[in-house]
Amino acid sequence: MLQNSQQRYGLVSIIIHWLSAVIVFCLFALGWWMLTLTYYDQWYRLGPWWHKSFGICLLIITILRVLWVITSTKPALQGTKLEVVGAKIGHGLLYLLLFSVMISGYLISTADGSSISVFDLFSVPATLSDIPGQEDIAGEVHWYSALALVILAGGHALAALKHHFINRDTTLIRMFGKSKRK
Repeated sequence: MLQNSQQRYGLVSIIIHWLSAVIVFCLFALGWWMLTLTYYDQWYRLGPWWHKSFGICLLIITILRVLWVITSTKPALQGTKLEVVGAKIGHGLLYLLLFSVMISGYLISTADGSSISVFDLFSVPATLSDIPGQEDIAGEVHWYSALALVILAGGHALAALKHHFINRDTTLIRMFGKSKRK
């Protein structure tokens, strides 16, 4: 039940998948909203604190997810040869964009040499902080990578719905822990 099988995803994969999806979309919404805050707004400092804390949590979850994917069995991708190739490319791009967003966010937050407090439980130290224009360059990368990530994740969801309603296969229901359609 915890582990994946050839027919379905296990509880670990399912929780990591849906938790990551929720965090990504919430972080995107929070980040977009933070752009509207003024210096005197009470959320001006609190919004970024939440954003950075959840961003570091997502980084930890994503690293664990990559390790889990590498070491676990997983159900075969379903669909035509072109759909399978597209799914592999899409999954690779999702991981690339996830890491691009998180690394650029780290570089923005630590550009001045400050560490990142994660819910005031621990801090992630600054390791790179003397790159010329670091905050501005990382900010551009962060924004466009996050935008691309959310768009690609939306496409990923649409592809899963296509598999469910048009192909009528088990692609979508496997991410809910089932192996057969009713």
